[in-house]
Amino acid sequence: MTEQRQITAMRLHRSGEALRRESIALPDPAPDQVLIAVEACGVCRTDLHVVDGELTDPKLPVVPGHEVVGRVLEVGRAVEALKVGDRVGVPWLGWTCGTCAFCRRGEENLCRAARFTGYTLDGGYASAMLADHRYCFPLDPALEPAHAAPLLCAGLIGYRALRMAGDGLKLGLYGFGAAAHILAQVARHQGRQVFAFTRAGDHAAQDFARGLGAVWAGDSDAPPPEPLDAAILFAPVGALVPAALKAVRPGGIVVSAGIHMSDIPSFPYRILWEERQIRSAANLTRRDAAEFLPLAARIGIKTSVERHPLAEANQALDRLRRGLVSGAAVLLPD
Repeated sequence: MTEQRQITAMRLHRSGEALRRESIALPDPAPDQVLIAVEACGVCRTDLHVVDGELTDPKLPVVPGHEVVGRVLEVGRAVEALKVGDRVGVPWLGWTCGTCAFCRRGEENLCRAARFTGYTLDGGYASAMLADHRYCFPLDPALEPAHAAPLLCAGLIGYRALRMAGDGLKLGLYGFGAAAHILAQVARHQGRQVFAFTRAGDHAAQDFARGLGAVWAGDSDAPPPEPLDAAILFAPVGALVPAALKAVRPGGIVVSAGIHMSDIPSFPYRILWEERQIRSAANLTRRDAAEFLPLAARIGIKTSVERHPLAEANQALDRLRRGLVSGAAVLLPD
């Protein structure tokens, strides 16, 4: 056992408060863990839900951040798949039991004992972190860390939601931020038509969507010019569920991709009738990463990022909270 190392981290001590910049000690990696030098960490809306207390059971104090790109510094004695120097990505799902009915069915995203990076495990708003090697994804060493970071959650949950939305050609995306700007590129590669819905009057986001190939972009309370085959909701606004139901054709699918959403208001049964469906995408699986990350590399996904030093984590979160981020915000070591 070596002496514990000191790292710099932005930690949450109480929901609703600002993160504190602190020096904390990290132990040696456990047998199944790796020690990672963080090169970049995306700022996700889920981080906001943790900080603002909308996700109510974080480990406190906790280091947020689950869109992590870094280099392996040390490996535990049981780790064989990774070696020192490898570039890896660390996602939201950080550990599962592997033995419950969900895990045995390949639904590890629903494991009742699951642990989550930046929520019940310390995450990547830090200069270094520990992670279970089984939930670290090898990344191309040529990837630019800041541009790769949003793929680890915005990309993965968007991809999972897209698979749940079916094969329809006309796809609506509600909330055009980090996840939607990645998913729009995947959808266009698949030959789909993308319809982008933004906050009312957010012309900059609508222009951004059109620039990524959306055939239409407008306010989230406006009907699309034609019925949609499916809609994916990234904005955590419950009132968008009935709006999306009205926008999809009979047999259409509405997928809520967020981990938290305001209450869904009551709506008339007629907008659900005719075999429309409402589904939710929960967390992610390692299968999602095994499929999506090579796809993203193959089709050349381009992420739009704004960079912040680690010390500006609170400012980056506030920009996201106020809807000022175009694409994704990313924290870099300082």
